[in-house]
Amino acid sequence: QLQLVESGGGLVQPGGSLRLSCAASGFTLDYYNIGWFRQAPGKEREGVSCISSSDGSAYYADFVQGRFTISRDNAKNTVYLQMNSLKPEDTSVYYCAAAAFHRRCTVIAEYHKVWGQGTLVTVSS
Repeated sequence: QLQLVESGGGLVQPGGSLRLSCAASGFTLDYYNIGWFRQAPGKEREGVSCISSSDGSAYYADFVQGRFTISRDNAKNTVYLQMNSLKPEDTSVYYCAAAAFHRRCTVIAEYHKVWGQGTLVTVSS
């Protein structure tokens, strides 16, 4: 049973920070690329960031560039998304998802076969 479980969401003020976690079970995530996605009510799903298991190279969407950082801790079988300088428009349900091993990751949702349940991030005063 391959599973991903997100955690770390919550309510934060604009300008604040949160760290999301994506914990893998049933497989070793260092052989999978991991993507972060988000979807707000009434809006389409957006690719946020991804990290390659091969060399740790990362991709960031323009709307989070310079504010978010993706990282991997193989010992804990967990991928993180550090979110700084949060804005109200970052409010969304955030999902992590796993794609097959490749040297370059992608945030094309269809390439990802295992998805977490999502964690809600609310940025509001």
